[in-house]
Amino acid sequence: MKKKNQLIKVICIFLTTLIIVFSTNIFSPIYSLDTPEKTENFPVVLDDDTLFMIQNPTGSISAEERADIINRRLNKLANDDSLEINDDDFDLDDKGNIIVLLYKGKTLTTITEDDAKSAYESRQKLAEERLKIIQKAIKRYRRERQPFYWVLGIIFTIVTFLILLLTLKIFDVIFPYFYSLLDSWQGTLIPSIRIQNLELLSAERLTKIFKKIVKVIRISLTFFILYAFLPVVLGFFPQTRQVGRILFDYLLRAINLVSTALVGYLPNIFIVSIIIYLTYYSLRFLKWIFGEIETGNISFIGFYSEWAQPTYRILTWLTIALAAVFAFPYLPGFNSPAFQGVSAFLALLFTLGSTGVVSNTVSGFVLIYTRAFQVSDRVKIGDAVGDVLDKTLLVTRIRTIKNVVITIPNSVIMNSNVINFSALARDLQRPLILHTTITLGYDIPWRHVHQTLIAAAQASNYILKEPPPFVLQTALNDFYISYEINAYTNESTKMAEIYSELHQNIQDKCAEGDIEILSPHYAALRDGNHNTIPADYLPENYTAPGFKIDPITNILNQNYDQNHSNH
Repeated sequence: MKKKNQLIKVICIFLTTLIIVFSTNIFSPIYSLDTPEKTENFPVVLDDDTLFMIQNPTGSISAEERADIINRRLNKLANDDSLEINDDDFDLDDKGNIIVLLYKGKTLTTITEDDAKSAYESRQKLAEERLKIIQKAIKRYRRERQPFYWVLGIIFTIVTFLILLLTLKIFDVIFPYFYSLLDSWQGTLIPSIRIQNLELLSAERLTKIFKKIVKVIRISLTFFILYAFLPVVLGFFPQTRQVGRILFDYLLRAINLVSTALVGYLPNIFIVSIIIYLTYYSLRFLKWIFGEIETGNISFIGFYSEWAQPTYRILTWLTIALAAVFAFPYLPGFNSPAFQGVSAFLALLFTLGSTGVVSNTVSGFVLIYTRAFQVSDRVKIGDAVGDVLDKTLLVTRIRTIKNVVITIPNSVIMNSNVINFSALARDLQRPLILHTTITLGYDIPWRHVHQTLIAAAQASNYILKEPPPFVLQTALNDFYISYEINAYTNESTKMAEIYSELHQNIQDKCAEGDIEILSPHYAALRDGNHNTIPADYLPENYTAPGFKIDPITNILNQNYDQNHSNH
């Protein structure tokens, strides 16, 4: 309970700080409305330190020229090693309208009435203050260029480096402690986020998120300390102090820029966070709903379970696109020309390069919602026959009976005939009818042929006994009759195996029934030739018949010979 109260206090303090900073950022322009216009200032600098500012001209000399002249005089005095700097060598000379600052009788600068008014002080007091500033600056300039100061700089550098190592070592102790503390809070102070029995975000996942946040904080602090180490060390030596100040100035500007932008962007961050939050949990809700529809726990009339995942993906895209439309105006740089240019360029690329993609995607939607086929169905698309492995919005993959995977674009499928051998068996529990045709001569009784073919079908595996096979006589040709055997099966994926066995059984049953398969492409001289039925099915005493001469043919030949001799 104490830990919870401390956590609540920390959150309240953080929110109060944000409100104060935010309100200050909003209302601060109100106080700047009546501020007077600032005059231009020109600094007097010695050893990269600004001593004071020059705002007013004297006579024909502008303020900038005055500052430049004072800078040259002070730098010349500070770098003149032949002169020994003593406080008694500095003096003030009041000439009535101006006060002159002197060093051994040489003018360093002047204080005018306008200078005093700009500083809101008297001329005498302002002159004394600036004289003290000049004395201290020159003494410090001389002192820092002595060898002893270099020794101090090296000592300070070593001490600073040791502090840096100590700080990083403390990080190695503190942050692992935070990680273990977060692990101990898992399930207690960091509970799972649930809606009734639906777990939206587990405690383990939340703990991992908090750990990542702590890691980011550690990396940021380490980078900040390492970066701050450089200007601090460079500041120990006058020759590198300017570089250190530039680096430190960059850091301060970056922090100021980020903090100002962050404070100003807090309302947008809040709105974007709400959009992301609502989008995330909307997607989680949609995933749960369509997952239940897919498993059959929830059903709607006219909505099939195989539509669940495609519909979920479509709604996911639409939800994300809608969230992006709402969130983009609140992103930084949304109205910048660069952002608009990149957006236009990407839109142009998408328009030019997505013609085929859009065509295949639309075709994929049509194939899904028309239920042309499903995964594992045996289909024939064009010349490809096989089982559907996968169907996406762009392509459909089929594995043929020879274990060859064919990838067909959906737009091609839309322009082809799709034969589905599994649809009726799956949806209406009606078996598939397999059929094959055999042609036999007119000399064989058709009833005998029907019995033989039905027996061949019933002897085949995966052929249903009920409904029973049946035979259709599809044509009475000039020299033979076409018989079509039809048989029912529920194993559409074993079509090749069933057909092969059916053809084998037809050959065997026809041979057993003393039926010769001679047509349509069999020609032989019967007299004196062996029967075409395999020897295993012929009687043991079977012998090939001899040549026979038809008596009628013999009489016709005699009449022909007599007529020919009379001529």
